[in-house]
Amino acid sequence: MIQVGVNGYGTIGKRVADAVAAQPDMTLTGVAKTRPNYEAEAAIRKGYPLYAAIPERADLFHEAGIDLAGEVEDMVMTADVVVDTTPSGIGADNRELYERYDTPAIFQGGEDADMADVSFNARSNYDRARADDVDAARVVSCNTTGLSRLLTPLIETYGVEKSRVTLVRRGGDPGQTSRGPINDILPDPVTIPSHHGPDVNTIIPDVDIDTLGVKVPATLMHLHSVNVTLEEAPSADEVRDLLSAESRLFLVPEETGIDGTGKLKEFAMDTGRPRGDLWENCIWEHSVSMEGRDLYLFQSIHQESDVIPENIDAIRALLDWEDRETSMATTDETLGVGLESLFDGQRQRVVPKSNSDD
Repeated sequence: MIQVGVNGYGTIGKRVADAVAAQPDMTLTGVAKTRPNYEAEAAIRKGYPLYAAIPERADLFHEAGIDLAGEVEDMVMTADVVVDTTPSGIGADNRELYERYDTPAIFQGGEDADMADVSFNARSNYDRARADDVDAARVVSCNTTGLSRLLTPLIETYGVEKSRVTLVRRGGDPGQTSRGPINDILPDPVTIPSHHGPDVNTIIPDVDIDTLGVKVPATLMHLHSVNVTLEEAPSADEVRDLLSAESRLFLVPEETGIDGTGKLKEFAMDTGRPRGDLWENCIWEHSVSMEGRDLYLFQSIHQESDVIPENIDAIRALLDWEDRETSMATTDETLGVGLESLFDGQRQRVVPKSNSDD
């Protein structure tokens, strides 16, 4: 069993911890928090060992009536790998701690690409993280994860000459009250490209991609307007078939009446998804169209959850535990990744596997 510590228990950390706990080959060593807030209470309610991320603040937990399993250094010492889900920039400060105990580490997309040995996407470059010279991996951001998942099967099947993507980005997560109130639409950045294109190139070095960013007053999801010039000219139906075969891409049928991100989230909650999470890219099936060799589509990315399966796969890759196909299949099975609508015929699992499914 892989002993996994999670440093940071916020939006991403709590989801990674739950996903680790669901894996048949992993044990959650514990989670680390900086202060005794409602998320720390949630960790205790779930029975997760809780560690003080900042040793000097350990007394705050005791004063709040929360028993600690120790300090973050204790967790790092006992873990086979640490998933660092701390706020952007903090992971770079933490790397020295992980190196001190020769503990491999996985960082998030908010860190600079050169801070880790490899940027990671399970579908695109899993084997790169298995190399002997890799001790730290960086799971790229939610948007880069979504673009890498989309582009990889297109590259493999048709070849990609040029990618142009406009990212309509949410202003903040639902719980990020410090980012509001918001009443504006901002080019973000006003220069070209946004950071997403160069970040995709850390995963797929040879793809030619330009990205524009726009920030809007919303919290639910991101929306991508995608134009890809392919080297071949398949039909729209052929592209739909290709994309629908990917477990982490969900083609939203027109019959569902889902015309925006609000209904996507409602759909996720209605299917029983924990926290209403959408681990898959959500591609509007009817938007997939071909004009000559130009592919057009709209896809939406749930910024709080789409990187969770990638973190689980990165754990196995970094420790050279399983091959890509085995790891992705295990992750998808245990979490319930592979969302499909009843309108598509045979329905795949949309909620985590329970004992009654055995």
